[in-house]
Amino acid sequence: MIISRTPFRISFFGGGTDYPVWYRENGGAVLSTTIDKYSYLNCRYLPPFFDNKYKVVWSKIEAVKNIDEIEHPVVREVLKFLNISDGMEIHNSADLPAWSGMGSSSSFAVGLLNALHTLKGHLPSKEQLASEAIHIERNVLKEDGGIQDQIAAAFGGFNKIVFGGEKEFEVTPLPLHRQRIEELQSHLMLFFTGTTKMGLKVAAEQIKNTPKKSTELQKMASLVTDAEKILFKNDGIEDFGHLLDETWKLKRTLTGLISNSKIDEIYDKGIRAGALGGKLLGAGGRGFILFFVKPEFQDKVREALSDLVHVPFKFENSGSQIIHYQPK
Repeated sequence: MIISRTPFRISFFGGGTDYPVWYRENGGAVLSTTIDKYSYLNCRYLPPFFDNKYKVVWSKIEAVKNIDEIEHPVVREVLKFLNISDGMEIHNSADLPAWSGMGSSSSFAVGLLNALHTLKGHLPSKEQLASEAIHIERNVLKEDGGIQDQIAAAFGGFNKIVFGGEKEFEVTPLPLHRQRIEELQSHLMLFFTGTTKMGLKVAAEQIKNTPKKSTELQKMASLVTDAEKILFKNDGIEDFGHLLDETWKLKRTLTGLISNSKIDEIYDKGIRAGALGGKLLGAGGRGFILFFVKPEFQDKVREALSDLVHVPFKFENSGSQIIHYQPK
């Protein structure tokens, strides 16, 4: 039996420049971190005396005889990709809901690849996990979207990720002092706005609009460098919050599906209560919203958004890990 644990991510700046339609011509970069909220996958070979060969437990319970009958697209295609023909039982659980803008589907893909590679006796590198998850989601399943989520989930940590060129992507951990990391964490608040399955629709619309949004995307990529400079300075960190406000205003222009009246109202409430900036995470339309708030104003923001679930979190540095391994 194998249990993998794979983190979710928060993307601060540069989202949208990780779409192949953009970075293969223009390059791109994001600044992101993984957090201590995880996707867990419990996998084991299924003994041969059960009626069904494959059992998959997620929001549904599937028990089927053939791989092609598996409804979960990532499970089906990863089993094929790794040429797993033995019976398999896979259970998924997570700290945060799916379709919420935290990269959950990619964390699932990375975690499943990690668990099944290990079950077969192979320890994959972080780069391999990211590349294979990108291949499954973008090339095999043809899902619209970028490639930052798979990379963040595999590598973990607070990173600048650069896209484009011969290597396709390059991950550079930001060597910030612990005090600076703690200062940034202490200014961040995460709230859950609810979920819909709009993510892929928003991504498809953004891809369609990309040729018309060159100026906005170039500016969004440049904010990654601006944010780095702020973090490595020794003075106040408040400008990081103002940059979040700037990137959110830019992101909203990429497609009309990214925000809506509900999200706009939540954002305005947070700002009026004292937040310096923030952004909706993920493709848009739903999920988690991040605010940058000085500690002395956080009670006011929490009160203003009392109808939402506040989710405390911390940064994490491990990426996808095997946390339990028991050979059969």
